Amino acid sequence: MRGKPTNKGKSTPQKNEKGQFSFWESSPGGARKSSARKETGSKPAGKTGLKTGPKAGPRTVAKSPMSKSTTGSGVGGSSSKAFQRAKERASEELDAVAREYKNQKPKTSAKRSNKATPKASAEKVDDGRIRLNKFIANAGICSRREADDLIGSGVVTVNGKVITELGYKIFPSDQIMYGGTPVKQEKLVYVLLNKPKDYITTVDDPQKRKTVLDLVRDAARERIYPVGRLDRNTTGLLLLTNDGELTKLLTHPRYEKQKLYHVELDKPLHRDDLLQIRKGIQLDDGLIEVDDVQYVEGASKQEVGISLHSGKNRIVRRIFEHLGYFVKKLDRVAYAGLTKKDLPRGRWRHLSPAEVARMKKA
Repeated sequence: MRGKPTNKGKSTPQKNEKGQFSFWESSPGGARKSSARKETGSKPAGKTGLKTGPKAGPRTVAKSPMSKSTTGSGVGGSSSKAFQRAKERASEELDAVAREYKNQKPKTSAKRSNKATPKASAEKVDDGRIRLNKFIANAGICSRREADDLIGSGVVTVNGKVITELGYKIFPSDQIMYGGTPVKQEKLVYVLLNKPKDYITTVDDPQKRKTVLDLVRDAARERIYPVGRLDRNTTGLLLLTNDGELTKLLTHPRYEKQKLYHVELDKPLHRDDLLQIRKGIQLDDGLIEVDDVQYVEGASKQEVGISLHSGKNRIVRRIFEHLGYFVKKLDRVAYAGLTKKDLPRGRWRHLSPAEVARMKKA
Protein backbone atom coordinates (compact mmCIF):
# COMPACT_ATOMS: atom_id res chain seq x y z
CA MET A 1 0.00 0.00 0.00
CA ARG A 2 1.42 3.38 -0.99
CA GLY A 3 2.01 5.96 1.67
CA LYS A 4 -0.25 8.98 1.70
CA PRO A 5 1.42 12.29 2.52
CA THR A 6 -0.63 14.58 4.71
CA ASN A 7 -0.36 18.05 6.10
CA LYS A 8 -1.10 17.06 9.70
CA GLY A 9 2.35 16.00 10.77
CA LYS A 10 1.47 12.29 10.89
CA SER A 11 3.81 9.50 9.83
CA THR A 12 2.85 6.71 7.46
CA PRO A 13 4.67 3.39 7.74
CA GLN A 14 6.33 2.31 4.48
CA LYS A 15 8.25 -0.82 3.57
CA ASN A 16 11.77 -0.47 2.20
CA GLU A 17 13.47 -2.76 -0.27
CA LYS A 18 14.23 -5.28 2.49
CA GLY A 19 10.58 -5.48 3.56
CA GLN A 20 11.19 -3.48 6.78
CA PHE A 21 8.89 -0.67 7.94
CA SER A 22 10.20 2.88 7.99
CA PHE A 23 8.32 6.14 8.52
CA TRP A 24 7.81 8.64 5.74
CA GLU A 25 7.71 12.01 7.43
CA SER A 26 5.17 14.45 6.11
CA SER A 27 7.37 17.47 6.70
CA PRO A 28 8.79 18.92 3.43
CA GLY A 29 12.41 18.32 4.38
CA GLY A 30 11.90 14.77 5.62
CA ALA A 31 9.75 13.71 2.69
CA ARG A 32 12.10 15.07 0.09
CA LYS A 33 15.18 13.58 1.70
CA SER A 34 13.60 10.15 1.85
CA SER A 35 12.50 10.39 -1.79
CA ALA A 36 15.89 11.67 -2.83
CA ARG A 37 17.49 8.59 -1.36
CA LYS A 38 15.08 6.36 -3.21
CA GLU A 39 15.47 8.23 -6.50
CA THR A 40 19.25 8.49 -6.62
CA GLY A 41 20.22 5.38 -4.69
CA SER A 42 22.60 7.33 -2.40
CA LYS A 43 22.61 9.48 0.70
CA PRO A 44 22.58 13.33 0.81
CA ALA A 45 25.79 15.32 0.50
CA GLY A 46 27.82 15.39 3.65
CA LYS A 47 26.49 11.95 4.70
CA THR A 48 27.57 9.79 1.79
CA GLY A 49 28.77 7.03 4.06
CA LEU A 50 31.54 6.08 1.62
CA LYS A 51 34.20 3.89 3.09
CA THR A 52 37.94 4.03 2.41
CA GLY A 53 39.94 0.96 1.77
CA PRO A 54 40.22 -1.75 -0.84
CA LYS A 55 36.65 -3.10 -0.38
CA ALA A 56 34.83 0.22 -0.72
CA GLY A 57 36.60 1.73 -3.70
CA PRO A 58 35.97 0.68 -7.29
CA ARG A 59 32.72 -1.21 -6.74
CA THR A 60 30.96 1.61 -4.91
CA VAL A 61 32.13 4.27 -7.34
CA ALA A 62 31.03 2.27 -10.36
CA LYS A 63 27.43 1.87 -9.13
CA SER A 64 26.56 5.51 -8.43
CA PRO A 65 27.51 8.61 -10.37
CA MET A 66 27.14 10.57 -7.15
CA SER A 67 29.91 8.55 -5.54
CA LYS A 68 32.61 9.90 -7.85
CA SER A 69 35.58 11.66 -6.36
CA THR A 70 34.82 15.13 -5.15
CA THR A 71 38.41 16.37 -5.15
CA GLY A 72 38.08 18.16 -8.50
CA SER A 73 35.92 21.21 -8.72
CA GLY A 74 34.32 20.17 -12.02
CA VAL A 75 33.34 16.72 -10.87
CA GLY A 76 32.16 17.88 -7.48
CA GLY A 77 30.06 20.64 -9.06
CA SER A 78 28.33 18.30 -11.49
CA SER A 79 27.63 15.82 -8.70
CA SER A 80 26.07 18.55 -6.59
CA LYS A 81 23.91 19.73 -9.49
CA ALA A 82 22.72 16.16 -10.18
CA PHE A 83 21.76 15.75 -6.55
CA GLN A 84 19.88 19.08 -6.59
CA ARG A 85 17.95 18.05 -9.72
CA ALA A 86 17.02 14.74 -8.06
CA LYS A 87 15.69 16.60 -5.03
CA GLU A 88 13.60 18.87 -7.23
CA ARG A 89 12.14 15.95 -9.19
CA ALA A 90 11.30 14.13 -5.96
CA SER A 91 9.65 17.26 -4.56
CA GLU A 92 7.52 17.65 -7.69
CA GLU A 93 6.46 14.01 -7.54
CA LEU A 94 5.45 14.32 -3.89
CA ASP A 95 3.38 17.42 -4.59
CA ALA A 96 1.63 15.64 -7.45
CA VAL A 97 0.81 12.64 -5.27
CA ALA A 98 -0.50 14.90 -2.52
CA ARG A 99 -2.78 16.73 -4.95
CA GLU A 100 -4.02 13.44 -6.36
CA TYR A 101 -4.99 12.02 -2.93
CA LYS A 102 -6.55 15.29 -1.86
CA ASN A 103 -8.77 15.70 -4.92
CA GLN A 104 -9.54 12.09 -5.80
CA LYS A 105 -12.56 10.36 -4.14
CA PRO A 106 -12.31 6.61 -3.38
CA LYS A 107 -13.73 4.59 -6.24
CA THR A 108 -15.16 1.92 -3.95
CA SER A 109 -17.29 4.44 -2.09
CA ALA A 110 -18.69 5.79 -5.33
CA LYS A 111 -19.61 2.33 -6.53
CA ARG A 112 -21.31 1.44 -3.26
CA SER A 113 -23.31 4.64 -3.17
CA ASN A 114 -24.43 4.17 -6.77
CA LYS A 115 -25.62 0.64 -6.08
CA ALA A 116 -27.20 1.35 -2.70
CA THR A 117 -29.64 3.96 -4.00
CA PRO A 118 -31.67 1.78 -6.40
CA LYS A 119 -31.57 -1.16 -3.97
CA ALA A 120 -32.97 0.90 -1.12
CA SER A 121 -35.67 2.34 -3.34
CA ALA A 122 -36.57 -1.15 -4.58
CA GLU A 123 -37.06 -2.43 -1.02
CA LYS A 124 -39.55 0.34 -0.29
CA VAL A 125 -41.78 -0.62 -3.20
CA ASP A 126 -44.87 -2.53 -2.00
CA ASP A 127 -47.17 -3.65 -4.82
CA GLY A 128 -49.66 -5.26 -2.44
CA ARG A 129 -48.92 -8.85 -3.45
CA ILE A 130 -48.74 -11.69 -0.90
CA ARG A 131 -47.52 -15.27 -1.12
CA LEU A 132 -50.05 -17.79 -2.36
CA ASN A 133 -49.44 -20.19 0.53
CA LYS A 134 -50.06 -17.38 3.02
CA PHE A 135 -53.35 -16.49 1.31
CA ILE A 136 -54.50 -20.12 1.49
CA ALA A 137 -53.47 -20.43 5.15
CA ASN A 138 -55.22 -17.17 6.07
CA ALA A 139 -58.35 -18.52 4.40
CA GLY A 140 -58.44 -21.21 7.09
CA ILE A 141 -57.91 -24.15 4.72
CA CYS A 142 -54.65 -25.37 6.21
CA SER A 143 -51.27 -24.25 7.49
CA ARG A 144 -48.72 -22.54 5.25
CA ARG A 145 -46.57 -25.67 5.07
CA GLU A 146 -49.57 -27.75 4.06
CA ALA A 147 -50.50 -25.06 1.53
CA ASP A 148 -47.09 -25.54 -0.12
CA ASP A 149 -47.93 -29.23 -0.55
CA LEU A 150 -51.27 -28.36 -2.15
CA ILE A 151 -49.61 -25.89 -4.52
CA GLY A 152 -46.94 -28.41 -5.48
CA SER A 153 -49.56 -31.07 -6.24
CA GLY A 154 -51.21 -28.79 -8.82
CA VAL A 155 -54.68 -28.47 -7.25
CA VAL A 156 -54.52 -24.67 -6.87
CA THR A 157 -55.25 -22.26 -9.72
CA VAL A 158 -54.77 -18.49 -10.00
CA ASN A 159 -57.02 -16.75 -12.55
CA GLY A 160 -57.65 -20.12 -14.23
CA LYS A 161 -53.95 -21.08 -14.45
CA VAL A 162 -52.49 -23.98 -12.46
CA ILE A 163 -49.68 -22.75 -10.19
CA THR A 164 -47.08 -25.16 -8.83
CA GLU A 165 -44.32 -22.64 -8.11
CA LEU A 166 -43.51 -22.30 -4.41
CA GLY A 167 -43.21 -18.69 -3.30
CA TYR A 168 -45.61 -17.50 -6.02
CA LYS A 169 -47.19 -14.13 -5.19
CA ILE A 170 -50.70 -12.96 -5.97
CA PHE A 171 -52.75 -9.80 -5.80
CA PRO A 172 -55.73 -9.78 -3.41
CA SER A 173 -57.98 -9.24 -6.42
CA ASP A 174 -56.82 -12.47 -8.12
CA GLN A 175 -59.26 -15.39 -8.29
CA ILE A 176 -57.90 -18.34 -6.33
CA MET A 177 -59.42 -21.80 -6.70
CA TYR A 178 -58.72 -24.96 -4.71
CA GLY A 179 -60.29 -28.20 -5.93
CA GLY A 180 -62.69 -26.20 -8.07
CA THR A 181 -63.90 -24.12 -5.12
CA PRO A 182 -63.13 -20.41 -4.75
CA VAL A 183 -60.81 -19.52 -1.89
CA LYS A 184 -61.85 -16.40 -0.02
CA GLN A 185 -59.87 -14.50 2.55
CA GLU A 186 -61.33 -15.03 6.00
CA LYS A 187 -61.77 -12.37 8.61
CA LEU A 188 -59.02 -12.69 11.22
CA VAL A 189 -60.38 -13.69 14.63
CA TYR A 190 -58.66 -13.61 18.04
CA VAL A 191 -60.26 -15.40 20.99
CA LEU A 192 -58.82 -15.51 24.52
CA LEU A 193 -59.97 -18.46 26.65
CA ASN A 194 -59.54 -19.11 30.38
CA LYS A 195 -59.13 -22.86 30.08
CA PRO A 196 -60.48 -25.14 32.84
CA LYS A 197 -59.14 -28.59 33.75
CA ASP A 198 -59.95 -31.78 31.85
CA TYR A 199 -59.95 -30.15 28.40
CA ILE A 200 -57.47 -31.19 25.70
CA THR A 201 -55.66 -28.50 23.72
CA THR A 202 -56.24 -29.92 20.26
CA VAL A 203 -58.49 -29.48 17.27
CA ASP A 204 -59.69 -33.07 17.22
CA ASP A 205 -59.20 -35.89 19.71
CA PRO A 206 -59.46 -39.50 18.45
CA GLN A 207 -60.49 -40.62 21.95
CA LYS A 208 -63.44 -38.23 21.86
CA ARG A 209 -62.36 -36.35 24.98
CA LYS A 210 -63.43 -32.77 25.57
CA THR A 211 -61.34 -30.21 23.66
CA VAL A 212 -60.88 -26.47 24.01
CA LEU A 213 -62.79 -25.97 20.74
CA ASP A 214 -65.90 -27.21 22.52
CA LEU A 215 -65.63 -24.16 24.77
CA VAL A 216 -65.32 -21.61 21.92
CA ARG A 217 -67.73 -23.18 19.43
CA ASP A 218 -69.85 -20.02 19.30
CA ALA A 219 -66.93 -17.57 19.31
CA ALA A 220 -66.50 -17.37 15.53
CA ARG A 221 -67.79 -18.76 12.26
CA GLU A 222 -64.22 -18.98 11.02
CA ARG A 223 -62.07 -22.00 11.83
CA ILE A 224 -59.68 -21.09 14.64
CA TYR A 225 -56.77 -22.98 16.15
CA PRO A 226 -55.11 -22.91 19.59
CA VAL A 227 -51.78 -21.11 19.81
CA GLY A 228 -49.44 -23.45 21.64
CA ARG A 229 -50.89 -25.82 24.17
CA LEU A 230 -51.75 -26.37 27.81
CA ASP A 231 -51.78 -29.78 29.47
CA ARG A 232 -55.09 -31.39 30.30
CA ASN A 233 -54.67 -30.60 33.99
CA THR A 234 -53.24 -27.10 33.41
CA THR A 235 -55.60 -24.16 33.56
CA GLY A 236 -55.37 -20.55 32.45
CA LEU A 237 -54.98 -18.37 29.38
CA LEU A 238 -55.05 -19.87 25.91
CA LEU A 239 -55.29 -17.91 22.66
CA LEU A 240 -57.15 -19.25 19.62
CA THR A 241 -56.97 -17.59 16.19
CA ASN A 242 -56.85 -18.10 12.42
CA ASP A 243 -53.98 -15.62 12.04
CA GLY A 244 -51.06 -17.76 10.92
CA GLU A 245 -48.55 -14.93 11.12
CA LEU A 246 -49.38 -14.15 14.74
CA THR A 247 -49.30 -17.85 15.61
CA LYS A 248 -45.76 -18.06 14.26
CA LEU A 249 -44.79 -14.91 16.17
CA LEU A 250 -46.07 -16.35 19.46
CA THR A 251 -44.75 -19.92 19.14
CA HIS A 252 -41.46 -19.71 17.22
CA PRO A 253 -38.39 -20.02 19.52
CA ARG A 254 -36.96 -16.83 18.04
CA TYR A 255 -40.00 -14.82 19.21
CA GLU A 256 -40.65 -16.46 22.56
CA LYS A 257 -43.22 -14.52 24.58
CA GLN A 258 -43.29 -14.21 28.35
CA LYS A 259 -45.62 -16.42 30.34
CA LEU A 260 -46.49 -16.17 34.05
CA TYR A 261 -47.65 -19.23 36.04
CA HIS A 262 -49.12 -19.73 39.49
CA VAL A 263 -47.76 -23.03 40.85
CA GLU A 264 -48.99 -25.03 43.85
CA LEU A 265 -46.58 -27.74 45.07
CA ASP A 266 -47.02 -30.82 47.22
CA LYS A 267 -44.63 -29.38 49.83
CA PRO A 268 -43.02 -26.03 50.66
CA LEU A 269 -40.33 -24.91 48.23
CA HIS A 270 -36.96 -24.70 49.98
CA ARG A 271 -35.23 -21.37 49.56
CA ASP A 272 -32.09 -23.03 48.19
CA ASP A 273 -34.20 -24.64 45.46
CA LEU A 274 -35.84 -21.31 44.69
CA LEU A 275 -32.41 -19.70 44.27
CA GLN A 276 -31.30 -22.62 42.11
CA ILE A 277 -34.26 -22.07 39.77
CA ARG A 278 -33.34 -18.41 39.49
CA LYS A 279 -29.80 -19.33 38.47
CA GLY A 280 -30.99 -21.89 35.91
CA ILE A 281 -31.84 -25.57 35.83
CA GLN A 282 -29.96 -28.07 33.67
CA LEU A 283 -32.47 -30.55 32.21
CA ASP A 284 -32.00 -33.35 29.71
CA ASP A 285 -32.80 -31.04 26.79
CA GLY A 286 -30.59 -28.17 27.92
CA LEU A 287 -30.28 -25.31 30.38
CA ILE A 288 -33.58 -23.72 31.35
CA GLU A 289 -33.42 -20.08 32.45
CA VAL A 290 -36.39 -18.32 34.00
CA ASP A 291 -37.13 -14.61 34.19
CA ASP A 292 -38.11 -14.73 37.86
CA VAL A 293 -39.50 -17.00 40.57
CA GLN A 294 -40.96 -15.86 43.91
CA TYR A 295 -43.18 -17.04 46.73
CA VAL A 296 -46.79 -15.93 46.37
CA GLU A 297 -47.46 -13.07 48.76
CA GLY A 298 -49.87 -13.94 51.57
CA ALA A 299 -49.76 -17.69 50.85
CA SER A 300 -47.72 -20.63 52.10
CA LYS A 301 -44.35 -21.49 50.58
CA GLN A 302 -46.04 -24.26 48.63
CA GLU A 303 -47.31 -21.58 46.22
CA VAL A 304 -44.90 -19.76 43.93
CA GLY A 305 -45.07 -17.59 40.84
CA ILE A 306 -42.69 -18.27 37.96
CA SER A 307 -42.24 -16.31 34.73
CA LEU A 308 -40.28 -17.50 31.71
CA HIS A 309 -40.06 -17.30 27.92
CA SER A 310 -39.34 -20.94 27.12
CA GLY A 311 -42.02 -22.76 25.16
CA LYS A 312 -40.75 -26.30 25.73
CA ASN A 313 -43.28 -29.02 26.50
CA ARG A 314 -44.30 -29.31 30.19
CA ILE A 315 -41.40 -27.04 31.09
CA VAL A 316 -42.77 -25.72 34.42
CA ARG A 317 -43.70 -29.16 35.71
CA ARG A 318 -40.32 -30.59 34.66
CA ILE A 319 -38.43 -27.83 36.49
CA PHE A 320 -40.02 -28.69 39.84
CA GLU A 321 -40.00 -32.44 39.25
CA HIS A 322 -36.25 -32.21 38.65
CA LEU A 323 -35.87 -30.80 42.19
CA GLY A 324 -38.12 -33.45 43.80
CA TYR A 325 -41.47 -31.62 43.89
CA PHE A 326 -44.84 -32.58 42.49
CA VAL A 327 -47.01 -29.87 40.90
CA LYS A 328 -50.52 -30.14 42.27
CA LYS A 329 -51.97 -27.14 40.40
CA LEU A 330 -50.64 -25.10 37.49
CA ASP A 331 -52.42 -21.99 36.24
CA ARG A 332 -51.21 -19.63 33.47
CA VAL A 333 -52.24 -16.19 34.66
CA ALA A 334 -50.53 -14.04 32.00
CA TYR A 335 -49.51 -14.65 28.39
CA ALA A 336 -47.83 -12.28 25.89
CA GLY A 337 -49.08 -9.24 27.79
CA LEU A 338 -52.64 -10.60 28.25
CA THR A 339 -54.14 -11.30 31.70
CA LYS A 340 -57.13 -13.13 33.18
CA LYS A 341 -58.71 -9.95 34.46
CA ASP A 342 -62.53 -10.12 34.25
CA LEU A 343 -62.35 -13.51 32.53
CA PRO A 344 -63.83 -16.35 34.67
CA ARG A 345 -62.72 -19.95 34.28
CA GLY A 346 -64.25 -21.61 31.21
CA ARG A 347 -65.19 -18.28 29.56
CA TRP A 348 -63.73 -16.53 26.52
CA ARG A 349 -63.65 -13.06 24.97
CA HIS A 350 -62.49 -11.43 21.72
CA LEU A 351 -59.29 -9.41 21.77
CA SER A 352 -59.49 -5.73 20.97
CA PRO A 353 -57.59 -4.29 17.97
CA ALA A 354 -55.26 -2.53 20.41
CA GLU A 355 -54.40 -5.82 22.15
CA VAL A 356 -53.67 -7.50 18.81
CA ALA A 357 -51.46 -4.61 17.72
CA ARG A 358 -49.50 -4.75 20.99
CA MET A 359 -48.86 -8.47 20.62
CA LYS A 360 -47.65 -8.09 17.04
CA LYS A 361 -45.49 -5.11 17.91
CA ALA A 362 -43.92 -6.76 20.96
